Formats: sequence, structure tokens, C-alpha cells
Amino acid sequence: MNTARSDVFEAIKAAGPRREDAIARVTMVAKLMDSAFVIPGLNRRVGLDAVLGLVPGIGDALSAALASYIIWEARQLGLPRWKIARMIGNVAVDTAVGAIPFAGDVVFKSNERNLRIIHEHLGITKRGPRQIDGTAVRVEER
Repeated sequence: MNTARSDVFEAIKAAGPRREDAIARVTMVAKLMDSAFVIPGLNRRVGLDAVLGLVPGIGDALSAALASYIIWEARQLGLPRWKIARMIGNVAVDTAVGAIPFAGDVVFKSNERNLRIIHEHLGITKRGPRQIDGTAVRVEER
């Protein structure tokens, strides 16, 4: 019985997560945290980061913890240390600015900035994968 389970887990480990899946997860978390809702009348997008920021102390800590998931995925995707450090700095600034009630979480959106760093590193533009010599370059799987 244990060998059957270990075979399944070894197969999953060998297949590994696909890079496209990781990018989709990171994109979903960044959009959910920074731009999930529209404030009526202002036409300004906010996310769960702003909602959690309404809870003093705990909300900003929880937002920073959720934002650290994006950094962890970026490390798994192979981003260099200096880009990871830049992403950590973005989250630190967001946490500090988020201490300002209401305005803090609307002004600085670290998750979208970190998503942009990942996309730039992987060569993904808003219009799709980059092109070299007229042919699309696919994001390679691990």
C-alpha cells in the first residue's frame, strides 16, 4: 500500500507544477488583492488588500502574508535574488503606506508591481508572449 502511494507522489513530484499554472495563480492573487472591486463614483479599483487594511494592525499583517505568496512563487519560477529583494521592498512599502487609513491601500499596489516584475522577467507582455523573428516564444515548462 505504501509503495503505491509513494509511486503516485513520485509521479506528481516528477511532473512538477507547470509554469503557466504558477503564472495564472500569481496573476489571480495579485488581481484579487489589488483590483478586485470598483469603488462606485470614484471609478477606482481596489482589492482585498484595501478591505483587510480596514482592520487595524492585523489586516496589514495578513495582507503582507498573502503578498508573500507571490514572492514565494516568483522564487519558484527562478527570479534572481535582486528581483526578489525588490519585490520584498514593494511589500514592505505597501505595508507601511497601508497603515494610513483608507488612502494607503488605494495608492500603492505592491502585488500588481510584483506581478509586473515577474512578467518582465519571463518576457510576458500584456498582449501575450514575446515574439522573436515573428514567431511566438512560449513560456517553457519546468
